[in-house]
Amino acid sequence: MAEKILIIDDDVDTLRLVGLMLQRQGYEISAAPNGSQGLAKALEERPDLILLDVMMPDMDGYEVARRLRKNPSTVAIPILMFTAKTQLDDKVTGFEVGADDYLTKPTHPTELQAHVKALLARAPQRDKEPASAATVSHEQHGYMVGVISARGGLGVSSLAANLAAGIYSRTQADVILAELTPGQGTIGMDLGFQNPKGLTELLQGTVAEVTREKVEASLSPHNSGVRLLLASAKPHEMTLTSQVQNYEALVTRLAVLARFVVLDLGSGLPAFVQKVLPMCNECIVVVEGAANTIQHTKLLIEDIVALKVGVRKINVVLNNRVRSESQMQMSQVQEKLGHSIAATLTPASEAFLQAARLQTPAVICQPTNMTSQQFLKIADTVIEREKPK
Repeated sequence: MAEKILIIDDDVDTLRLVGLMLQRQGYEISAAPNGSQGLAKALEERPDLILLDVMMPDMDGYEVARRLRKNPSTVAIPILMFTAKTQLDDKVTGFEVGADDYLTKPTHPTELQAHVKALLARAPQRDKEPASAATVSHEQHGYMVGVISARGGLGVSSLAANLAAGIYSRTQADVILAELTPGQGTIGMDLGFQNPKGLTELLQGTVAEVTREKVEASLSPHNSGVRLLLASAKPHEMTLTSQVQNYEALVTRLAVLARFVVLDLGSGLPAFVQKVLPMCNECIVVVEGAANTIQHTKLLIEDIVALKVGVRKINVVLNNRVRSESQMQMSQVQEKLGHSIAATLTPASEAFLQAARLQTPAVICQPTNMTSQQFLKIADTVIEREKPK
């Protein structure tokens, strides 16, 4: 396999010319036009060598090098500083922040190739695959379920929490429940966590800072057996939903940290949900048997399909939260929705009150309750779909 070189430079001509030059030598080339994107690519791709410009507007090469050397995933990647700066002090600074070699612009192609070959030859061989050959595919790419509704208050968080706990109780596998709705968090309060900050801290930093290690450190264990990434309930933090690149990096990291990942995506289709949903193995849409909600949900499903999410990956759960004559039957909902109903949940206010008092999902505190059994049935179908065909 060809060795990969990541070029980080805001000069388009440099990216094109140097990239073409090295490509002709048989290297695989990846490029980033600024420091932030370069850090993100370095963490994601783990190249064999990084060719790094110093003078960049958003984050200079020195700062990029410092961050690369602080991260365990990139600490050993050779860095070749490539810049127009010629002063001795500039070169010294480059070496102090972690550069392995230094070239000044312009440089002759032969000189560049010699430095690249020398650095790659000196670099230790890095195993980019998981340490154990016995690592199963589930651990490499977890089965991801996104739970969503057309409007708020339909029970998305309750379903997500009980689904995650149900999957764990059935499999004893590693399960993560991630609440991705900053400013609207409820799961933390329901399960006894005060002022959760995990999601907030991951969204407030740069994309490059959303590392596997940081994501894993943000997970909170719970007595249900599920690990939790919790959203804050502080309304002003809803502005963090604009951090689409952070969300994409976060979900990518979550996918390799557990066999099952359940995402509470809240309601509607904000930009981050549009990015995350196609990354899911399946999407569970929660609906209730009310005419307006059904029409709204029909439009939501159409928009989800437009995101290139296969219609077979969309499973609808009818959540009859209250006993009411106005609630439609499952067959009526299916007809008006134009989509099959995968499962139905019956009202169980007492069970949820008891669960809230015990700060645990209903499937844990009252597993024989009818609604808990319905949650467990949904969990069983997810487990069955996760199995390799």
